[in-house]
Amino acid sequence: MARSLEAILRRDRSVVGAGLAGIAALAWAYLLRLGAAGMDASMAMPDMRGWGAVDALLLFVMWAVMMVATMLPAASPMILMFTAVNRRRAADGRALARTGLFVLGYVIVWSGYSVLAALAQWALHDRALLSPAMRTGSPALGGGLLVAAGIFQWTPLKRACLRTCRSPLAFLTTEWREGAAGALVMGLRHGAYCVGCCWALMALLFVAGVMNLAWVAAIAVFVLAEKVVPGGEGLGRAAGLLLVAAGVVVAAG
Repeated sequence: MARSLEAILRRDRSVVGAGLAGIAALAWAYLLRLGAAGMDASMAMPDMRGWGAVDALLLFVMWAVMMVATMLPAASPMILMFTAVNRRRAADGRALARTGLFVLGYVIVWSGYSVLAALAQWALHDRALLSPAMRTGSPALGGGLLVAAGIFQWTPLKRACLRTCRSPLAFLTTEWREGAAGALVMGLRHGAYCVGCCWALMALLFVAGVMNLAWVAAIAVFVLAEKVVPGGEGLGRAAGLLLVAAGVVVAAG
């Protein structure tokens, strides 16, 4: 019986891991396609003239896909841990379906962030504060965002959210809810912690360029390292100091 359960857990891990990798790969393929096309309207991106409701929807899609590409890999340890614990507890054979609901809850929260990011980009565009490369041309705004993100890395909120993201088993122990609805709620709650941890870093895309894929990839790697490597909290605080220093330089320039 124990061997059978371990075999099922290995299968679940393989299936879920492959699914997460596939979703992230599709998201990156979409972003690379946009970048290769120069982000023109024919590739589902609004141009830099007046924007309407359809353009706002396309902005939201871009941001939502970007959040999946950037954040889902960092959430993989939590999702895989949820899959294993749920399989051990589930008696109705729906463990993988509930993992899907957990991921859905996580994505819903980041989609909410994507709505706010798209609205912020629209507002900056209307005020002529974004260049055609979709980055701010204002040293004061760019420097301010860098300084704010750097300071946030040292706040109690950042520390609390990061510690939760770095401790999948502790999160599952304290937040566990049974059933399909419970899986969705847990995904929502984990997504909320993740947004609380990383929202300021993602806002830095307005400094480097919303579709600067090198910057997007760098943020994805940093977020993953912050959450999984030993000493990730110290890494985050060190990055905060560098961001503050960079913000001062940008604002002065």
